[in-house]
Amino acid sequence: MTVFAVAADAADATRGRVVIPGAGDRPCALGRGGARIDKREGDGATPIGTWALRRVWYRADRLSAPPASVLPLRAIVASDGWCDDASSPDYNRPVTLPHPARHERLWRDDAVYDVVVELGYNDDPPVAGRGSAIFLHVARPHFTPTEGCVALARDDLLALLRACDGNDALRVTASSVGPRRSSGASSSSPPG
Repeated sequence: MTVFAVAADAADATRGRVVIPGAGDRPCALGRGGARIDKREGDGATPIGTWALRRVWYRADRLSAPPASVLPLRAIVASDGWCDDASSPDYNRPVTLPHPARHERLWRDDAVYDVVVELGYNDDPPVAGRGSAIFLHVARPHFTPTEGCVALARDDLLALLRACDGNDALRVTASSVGPRRSSGASSSSPPG
């Protein structure tokens, strides 16, 4: 089992680092609400915990070949969506568009969902209001915050997918190390 460790940055909770075998320690974007244990729908937070990597969705029209991975692959089509309506029986599930409940389109004009990894967050079974559409996907320019997902540079995301062994997970943690002091004095306070 490969567990990809994601640690939120102590100085900026919307950024973090992920360790990818063969690629090293890479930057990532986290949710605009930072990383939280008590994730709720719409809070913009990335959920803390360990989440299975379920399936890779990708834009075949934007990649020269499907991502190299042992994970199941699915090409995104224009009618693919993801339900984020907590009152719908389809909550936190893929849906076909048009769909009557509130949803997110997976076929986007920007490159954010050119490669998307479906994470096993709140999906077995989904609990209304606990958060939906939590993915690992391509980062926006300058690693701007997500709505709760973890986002990597496209090449780093593809490297992570190549490193998968088929029983993989993403472990999101809050940073336990604060900014270092430059005074030279040591601190005996416990990590926070």
